[in-house]
Amino acid sequence: MIFSRIAKVAGLTATAALVLAGCAAAPATPTATTVDYKACMVSDSGGFKDASFNEEAWNGLQNAKKDLGVQIATVESPNNATQTDYTSGVQSMVDAGCNLIVNVGFNLAVATRDSAKTNTSVNYALIDSSLSNDDYSPLSLDNVKPIQYDTAQAAFLAGYLAAGTTKTGKVATYGGMLFPSVTIFMDGFKQGVDYYNKAKGTKVVVLGAEGADSSKWAATGDFNDQAKGKTLTEQFFSQGADIILPVAGPVGIGSGQATLDHKGTLVIGVDSDWYGIPTHAAYKANILTSIEKKMAKAVEDIVKSGVDGKFTGGDANQFVGTLSNGGVQISAEHDVMYPSGMQAELDALKADIISGKVKVTSQYSK
Repeated sequence: MIFSRIAKVAGLTATAALVLAGCAAAPATPTATTVDYKACMVSDSGGFKDASFNEEAWNGLQNAKKDLGVQIATVESPNNATQTDYTSGVQSMVDAGCNLIVNVGFNLAVATRDSAKTNTSVNYALIDSSLSNDDYSPLSLDNVKPIQYDTAQAAFLAGYLAAGTTKTGKVATYGGMLFPSVTIFMDGFKQGVDYYNKAKGTKVVVLGAEGADSSKWAATGDFNDQAKGKTLTEQFFSQGADIILPVAGPVGIGSGQATLDHKGTLVIGVDSDWYGIPTHAAYKANILTSIEKKMAKAVEDIVKSGVDGKFTGGDANQFVGTLSNGGVQISAEHDVMYPSGMQAELDALKADIISGKVKVTSQYSK
């Protein structure tokens, strides 16, 4: 499996466009007819406006509300949430009469498992984890659909891009906490840098991910404290790094802020395209790319399957986002201009990863 088994959208009413006097009003955009189906979501810590992981999934629920006409309900887990918080959050969605509950993050794996066992008529989707028993052995439930992502593939491309863009020969990465769904980004990024070095005869160094033991890689210890992210990023910049990949949810905002104080430095976003998110607007000119997990599309697709009566659960029917199926990708070039010829190289490398010619060998990849 991609991740360790122990770790773990009223439709929008469109308004007529403003028009000059004497011109006819533009027709309102149609919304879906309301259907008798309730799709719900429980966030991980950080909440639905974290400009990253939770928000990307939440966007999918909002899209389902607009496009499919479903009713929705949500619970935001508190920062530093405990298993009690996750359990009560999921139970409140059961009590609210939800047909489908999407739980965002491996931290909700146990709460998902226990609730699904008790409430077999409710369907669940679990992002970034599959299920396990208390002894960590694999568990598959027909009413639980795991949604996982081989982010190492997209991170590999980001690493290659970073290695070809750095002016100092040093890039860096760190996690919030070193869970498999975090280190898979770092691992793929590191391998992409290594691949560039072999192809080009360079010696770009990846600070923060030295050695093969991911448990010893750099981390802030949480996914909430932006000040920690800024401080750690500034340490990497002081060591000569000029590109930083923070895999730490809102903590990564601190890395973006740090680039404003260090001319010539760049940040790589995760989960969503940071360039288009208002939270990252202050430093968007310093965003090299983002490693995207297309969670919004996956969430809406799964809600639609429920509405259509075609929901399928169990490990055999899990969704794994890859470069091939468009579940993961790196964002398009924005303000930061890529080196000459780089886009063609990235396109070729993506094709080679999809074909299997280039292997991304993270232990958490499928």
